[in-house]
Amino acid sequence: MNEKDEREKRFAKGIYLLPNLFTTSGLFAGFYAIVAAMKGLFSIAAIAIFVAMIADSLDGRIARLTHTQSAFGAEYDSISDMVAFGIAPALVTYSLALHYLGKIGWLVAFFYVASTGLRLARFNVLIRKVELDKRYFKGLPCPSAAGFIAGMVWMQQIYQLQQWYISIIIGLLTIIAAILMVSNVHYRSFKDINWRDSVPFLHILIVVLLFVAIAFDPPRVLFIMFSLYLISGPIGALGRIRKKKNNNE
Repeated sequence: MNEKDEREKRFAKGIYLLPNLFTTSGLFAGFYAIVAAMKGLFSIAAIAIFVAMIADSLDGRIARLTHTQSAFGAEYDSISDMVAFGIAPALVTYSLALHYLGKIGWLVAFFYVASTGLRLARFNVLIRKVELDKRYFKGLPCPSAAGFIAGMVWMQQIYQLQQWYISIIIGLLTIIAAILMVSNVHYRSFKDINWRDSVPFLHILIVVLLFVAIAFDPPRVLFIMFSLYLISGPIGALGRIRKKKNNNE
């Protein structure tokens, strides 16, 4: 029996419940974010996107830990990501601010959705065809882009920014996040970290302080975190270009 027949036989027996349960949770959170945005509950919509990010970060790790990885799970995860990190952030920002820009607003929202789809398709193709450097992502990961968008929406709700130019700023930031997703800019994946290794006490203290900061002021801290991660890619790329230029000289 070849490998293809083995996969078909395993699929015929059913699918793995635990990892796909977390994937479904992420899909549900993304859909709920859309429903909340339609009702004008934008803070709740932003929180739902963050919940989807947590579920997305757990499904793959659980699948690897329990040896329940499957082609079905990978495809289902991509569909869930498209809804939670592509369609949901785009519709939330459109309902919040982009609709004031008319036709340009919904085109910006569509551009973000299309960029998410392209980002996911490229990742799926690369991971199957070539050996990727686990230390870096090629392009801004769509969950991080969605986290940046959700943080921006949450901040807008806190400060109740209603000026006419806020829609333009949100539109520009959405375009920047979309472009970075389909760019060749490298972002740290942190997948090379061995979580089983011992670490200095200071590292544990930093993690604890980070959790305390998030719990104390979730919207501001999360928005700052994802903003720093978003700009880390271009800054790193500029640093590598400058270093290469100096070496050539």
